Amino acid sequence: MSHESGIDVYLGLDVGKGDHHATALNRAGKRVFDKPLPNSEPKLRELFDKLQAKHGTVLVVVDQPASIGALPLAVARDTGCQVAYLPGLTMRRIADLYPGEAKTDARDAFIIADAARAMPHTRRTIDLANETVAELAMIAGFDDDLAGESTRIANRLRGLITQIHPSLERVLGPRIQHPAVLKLLDQFGSPARIRKAGRRRLATLIRPKAPRMAEQLVEDIFTALDEQTVVVPGTDAAALIVPSLASSLQSVLDQRKLLATRIEELLEAHPLSQVLISMPGIGIRTAARILIDVGDGSGFATAGHLAAYAGLAPVTRSSGSSIRGEHPSRRGNKQLKRAFYLAAFASLSQPESRAYYDRKRREGKHHIAALIALARRRIDVLFAMLRDGTFYPAAHTGYGLTKAIEAPFRAPDACWWARTTVESTDTSHSMSPAASACACAAWSIRSNVPSAAHRRKRVWRLAHDPYRSGTSRQATPVRNFHTIPFRTVRSSSRGRPSAGCGSNGCTSSHSASDSSWRRITRP
Repeated sequence: MSHESGIDVYLGLDVGKGDHHATALNRAGKRVFDKPLPNSEPKLRELFDKLQAKHGTVLVVVDQPASIGALPLAVARDTGCQVAYLPGLTMRRIADLYPGEAKTDARDAFIIADAARAMPHTRRTIDLANETVAELAMIAGFDDDLAGESTRIANRLRGLITQIHPSLERVLGPRIQHPAVLKLLDQFGSPARIRKAGRRRLATLIRPKAPRMAEQLVEDIFTALDEQTVVVPGTDAAALIVPSLASSLQSVLDQRKLLATRIEELLEAHPLSQVLISMPGIGIRTAARILIDVGDGSGFATAGHLAAYAGLAPVTRSSGSSIRGEHPSRRGNKQLKRAFYLAAFASLSQPESRAYYDRKRREGKHHIAALIALARRRIDVLFAMLRDGTFYPAAHTGYGLTKAIEAPFRAPDACWWARTTVESTDTSHSMSPAASACACAAWSIRSNVPSAAHRRKRVWRLAHDPYRSGTSRQATPVRNFHTIPFRTVRSSSRGRPSAGCGSNGCTSSHSASDSSWRRITRP
C-alpha cells in the first residue's frame, strides 16, 4: 500500500513546545533520519527540503495536529510534503506491540513513522482548512473554555450563598446568571446589606435589567430573608467574595456574547452554514462545532463512519452464547457527540423527531438511550444534506423520521387488565378492552397456530400492574416468557375477570395436553 501511495519517506514527529523529535523511515523501514528538531521554521524547512531532494516524496506524520503541531504541518504543506496525523490513543495502543516499556521521544517518533508506513489505515488525513474554519476552531475552543469557567463560577457563587443563607439561594440560585441578579449581588453581597437597601432601592436597581419580574423578585428576596434570623459564621467573609464572583461571572458571560456574535458572522460567510442551520435543533454554536469537525462530510465514506467518529454508533459485544448485544460506544469525538446530542434534544419540539423519540421510548429505551438513537438517525439526514447540499425539508425524506409511527393500543384506566399483546410464531394478536369496568363481555382469543407447533419460551408483552389506587400506569410493556403451548381465555360477567382466569386480571394459559390452568409469572 505504501508503494501505491507513492510515498518514499515517512517522517514521524513527536511534537513538543521547544523541540520535536523526528524519525524518518524509507519504504523498507530503514532509518534515514533520527534526531531532535527545533520548533522553528528555518530548521523545519531545511529538513523537509533535504529529505525531498534526497529521497523523493515525504509524508509528515504528527500525533497532535493542533497547538504545538500546527507549525510543522504548515511548513510541511508549504514545502510540498504530504501531511497526516496519528491519533494519540491509537499511537499508545500500537506502542504496546513494540518491544520495550520505555517512554521516550525517540521511541514515540519511531512508532509514529513505522505505524504510518506499515499500517496506513491508522493514520488520518488532514485537510487544508480555510481561514474561516481555522478562525471558527480557535473561537469555538475559547468559547468552550469560557462556558466551563462560567459554570465553575456560578457553582462557587451558589455554594457560598447556600452556606450563609439557604433560603436566599433558593430564590437567587436558579437565576444566578441573570444580569439583574448578578448586578444585585455585585452591589449588595450579603443578606444584611440586601435587607438594609430596602425594597424600593432594590426594585430601582433591578428594573432596568428585569422589568417584568423586578417587583416579584424583590418580594421573594425579602420573604426569604425573613425566614432566617441567625447569622452563620463566615457571612462577613462571604460578603467580600460574593461581589467579586458576581462581577467575574458577568464578565465571562459578556465575553461569550461577543464570541457568539463573531461566530455568527463567520458562519454567515461559509457556504454550508445555511444547510446546517436549516436542520431543527442546530444553532449557531452547534453548527460551528459540526463545521469544524465534519466540514462538508467528504472525509467520511458513509453516515455510519461519521456516527462512529462521533461515538454515536452502537458497539456489538459478543462472546459465545453468554454475552451478546449492542452497547453505547465509549470512544469518538466527545465535543462532536455532545453537539449532536444537544441538537437531538432541542429538536424534540419537531413532530418527526418527537415521533421517532416516542417510538424508542415505547420500545423500552430510557430517555438518554432514546436521545442517542435519535441523534444517530439525524446523522443519516445530516450526512445526506452535506453530501447533496440540500436543506432539511428536502433531505430528510426517506430516512424514517417522517414515517408515521402509530402508538401501541392503550386501554382506558378502567380496563387496565385488558391491555395484552400476544406474540406467537406465526400470528400476533392485540386484545381490545371492554368499554368499561362495569360491563365487560366474556371473550376468548385463540392462536391460529396449533399448540404442537408453538415454540417454548415464547415472548409475551404485558402491561404493568396498576397503582394501588387503581389508576393505570400507561407505561412501556414488560417482556415475559411462557414455556408451554397456550390459548388465552378471559371471561367475566362484570368488573375484573373471575378467579378462574387468574386473580387480579392475570392472563392464564391452557395446553391441549394439560388441562390445568397456570398463571404466568413475571421475572
